[in-house]
Amino acid sequence: MSPSSGPPPYVVRVAEDLADRAACFAVRKEVFVVEQQVPEDLEYDAYDAGAVHVVAVGEDGLPLGAGRLLHGEAAVAKTGGVAGVGSLGRLAVVRAARGLGVGVALVRGIEDAARARGLTAVDLHAQTHALGFYERLGYVAYGPEFPDAGISHRAMRRSL
Repeated sequence: MSPSSGPPPYVVRVAEDLADRAACFAVRKEVFVVEQQVPEDLEYDAYDAGAVHVVAVGEDGLPLGAGRLLHGEAAVAKTGGVAGVGSLGRLAVVRAARGLGVGVALVRGIEDAARARGLTAVDLHAQTHALGFYERLGYVAYGPEFPDAGISHRAMRRSL
C-alpha cells in the first residue's frame, strides 16, 4: 500500500475551542505577517470574533493551515450584499505543508461549514497568483483586480 492511498497525515476541522483558534492565528501570522509582510493590524480584524474558523492539524498536533468563513451581516460587504453567500478568507498553509492537499481540504471544509449554515455560494478575494488554485476548485473570477494589503486580488465565487 502506497503512502498516498491512506488518509492524509492531517485532519481539518472547525475550530471549536481557544486552542484551535490560537492555532489558526499562529498559521496566519506565519504566512501573512512574517512571510508576506502584511501588517499585523491589517491581518487581524473585527470579523475574527464572529467568523467560523477552520484549522488543519498534523498528526503531531502542529497546525498546518487555516481559513475562515464570514456569513450573515459580516459577509455582506465582501460579497456585494448578495443574500446566502458566505465569504471565504484568510486561507493560509504553512510552507512545510504546501503541496500536501491542505489548501484544498481547508477550502472544502469551509464550504461544508457554509452549507451547514444554509449558504448557497461562497465568495473569496484571491491573491492573483492563486487564481488557478481556486479555479481548479470551481471558483470563477469576476470584477477587476484590486489591491489588498499591497497585494493584487480578484473576487471569485463558487455556487454550492
